[in-house]
Amino acid sequence: MSDIELFIRFGAAMAIGFSIGLQREFSHREGGKANGVQTLPAGERTFALLGLSGALAAMASDQFRQPLIFFGLLMAVGLLLVIGYVFKARNEHFGMTTEAAILVTVLLGGLCYWNYVGLAVSLGVITALILSIKLETDRLVTALTREDIFAALQFAVISAIVLPLLPSGVLFPPPFDVLDPFKIWLMVVFISGISFLGYVLIKLLDNDTGIGITGVLGGLVSSTAVTLALSRRSKEKGIVRALAVAIMVAWAIMFARILFQVAVLNLDLLRASWLPLLASGLTGFGIAAYLWFSRPRSPANGLVQFSNPFSLGTALSFGLIYALVLLVSRAAQLYLGDQGILLSSFIAGFADVNAITLTLVELTNAGGLDVRVATQGLVLAAVTNTAFKGFLMLQLGSPGLRRTLLPGLIAVLAVAILAVWLF
Repeated sequence: MSDIELFIRFGAAMAIGFSIGLQREFSHREGGKANGVQTLPAGERTFALLGLSGALAAMASDQFRQPLIFFGLLMAVGLLLVIGYVFKARNEHFGMTTEAAILVTVLLGGLCYWNYVGLAVSLGVITALILSIKLETDRLVTALTREDIFAALQFAVISAIVLPLLPSGVLFPPPFDVLDPFKIWLMVVFISGISFLGYVLIKLLDNDTGIGITGVLGGLVSSTAVTLALSRRSKEKGIVRALAVAIMVAWAIMFARILFQVAVLNLDLLRASWLPLLASGLTGFGIAAYLWFSRPRSPANGLVQFSNPFSLGTALSFGLIYALVLLVSRAAQLYLGDQGILLSSFIAGFADVNAITLTLVELTNAGGLDVRVATQGLVLAAVTNTAFKGFLMLQLGSPGLRRTLLPGLIAVLAVAILAVWLF
């Protein structure tokens, strides 16, 4: 091993330790101001030395071919941490976050010497990130309900237990050949995960932080729910523009969500469909930005409250809807050709754009559907869904909301239709 390689590995170990220690020092300073306590056992310099000691112990173990040297260091550090924790506990300070960070820093220093520098740096960044989100995680824990915990456990069950047990492969002749239990349930997990992530982010960031959070994160959970809830509230004075921003952002997020799903599942379809979907989404975001900057500065917090989007019943319902849309689309393709695909996309857009998106992706993956037709189906379903939400807004919203959003609605739909057929 050259001297340059050694310098890089030891430097990385010290840099990782310094970064983690810097975060701990900053966190302690902020906490000390609030609590008047001085209990930090190590700062950025000590953490840098801990990372260095881990690398040195790993080098000594390697040079003397004695792994016990490294493990001896871990035991010594662990003993010091136990002693320090006992003294902290006497003062009624029971946290072990810094102590755990010290142990991780030593281990990451060892990884750096053993030439896992990339992994060590990544884990160091993740460690610093975890240490930095204490306020957000505390807020999440405070906001969680018993139903949220139960829903999270159900999501874990369908992801880690049910999914691996399902059979995979073609079980029936056409058009039932698309009904692969494993793939269907995998898509249930995929869509449920996106909605659940949006819900968790709302809990973390707090829906009351503003209109942008409502539109963006609400669009991840359900853009239809955002449209319904905010259209009903539009009769309140002084917040019509703010409500219009949230609704338009939620509509635009739907296009981004479709793009993300296609990008994860089928890159060939992404190459064919990204332009109309991106153009439509950007049009929506552009209109929302115009409405945002031209609106009166009035508070519009607490606009809509979301319930947990995941339950076992919801997952089963989506699975059945997806299987039905998959079967109908496959049958339409077999008996009506490409026109049948477009017809099923149009109809499915009224119910659930996620189901038809996954259906078109699956049919394209199977090789039986041209990406051009699949792109037209995706955009048609998105247009149908957006038009349906626009209809809800026109029926439930105030005259001011209708006047504000109708031009934007027409613009988004026109861009989507023109982009898919012209390009």
